[in-house]
Amino acid sequence: VLQGYAAEMDNPLMAHLISPELQNKKDILFGNMEEIYHFHNRIFLRELETYVEYPELVGRCFLDQMEDFQIYEKYCQNKPRSESLWRQFSDSVFFQECQRKLDHKLSLDSYLLKPVQRITKYQLLLKEMLKYSKNCEGAEDLQEALTSILGILKAVNDSMHQIAITGYDGNLNELGKLLMQGSFNVWTDHKKGHTKVKDLARFKPMQRHLFLHEKAVLFCKKREENGEGYEKAPSYSYKHSLNMAAVGITENVKGDAKKFEIWYNAREEVYIIQAPTPEVKATWVNEIRKVLT
Repeated sequence: VLQGYAAEMDNPLMAHLISPELQNKKDILFGNMEEIYHFHNRIFLRELETYVEYPELVGRCFLDQMEDFQIYEKYCQNKPRSESLWRQFSDSVFFQECQRKLDHKLSLDSYLLKPVQRITKYQLLLKEMLKYSKNCEGAEDLQEALTSILGILKAVNDSMHQIAITGYDGNLNELGKLLMQGSFNVWTDHKKGHTKVKDLARFKPMQRHLFLHEKAVLFCKKREENGEGYEKAPSYSYKHSLNMAAVGITENVKGDAKKFEIWYNAREEVYIIQAPTPEVKATWVNEIRKVLT
């Protein structure tokens, strides 16, 4: 892909086939695929080869390189931009010519998906290896490597949702790390204490997608898009946010194991939040507690 497509975009002999709107868009189309390729070719593959005789120790190899795996996050974040560019120009003569020369059965977009598939494959391979490595040397490293890869997948997934937030005027990067994101039923009370919270429960909840950052929690409304592939990916229109410095939490709401409360400015605003399951609630309550302490 790098030689047969990306390099060809700079080939003067191919220039006449590239439409002007596509020129200088190489970085958008391929993201940091070259960085991923060089990491595997020069570093990770060589590391793996040193463990050919000792496969049970391969977890160490992942752990040593774990920081480098974050290059996948960058690739996945760029993926929606790349896909929308590809859709505009997928029938371009330039791409057809490159595909013909390479004798590829599949078009470029199938290959641009490879890094996304690769990072998800690693966790499956590590899980499989763990299954056969009980009680042997290196099992702990394999487990730790699996946990780290799952952490990277979660970060990739979270950031894919985060880039779909619309209507937030500030800079999301200033809110600190994105810790959690997910969809909830939310009831609110802004009456400064006039309404008893139990009266609220009668009203229809709002569907909100919450993004928990280190410094704020964002409430957004999910909009499903129509279309193919990433087009179908939802977007989230920003409604409001709460500064974590002024947030308090009530972990249990009577009568429902899936509900918890976030309140603001000494209960001036109260949000009753219902998670899809008690487990999801527990994870969120833990993360919020960590931020508050």
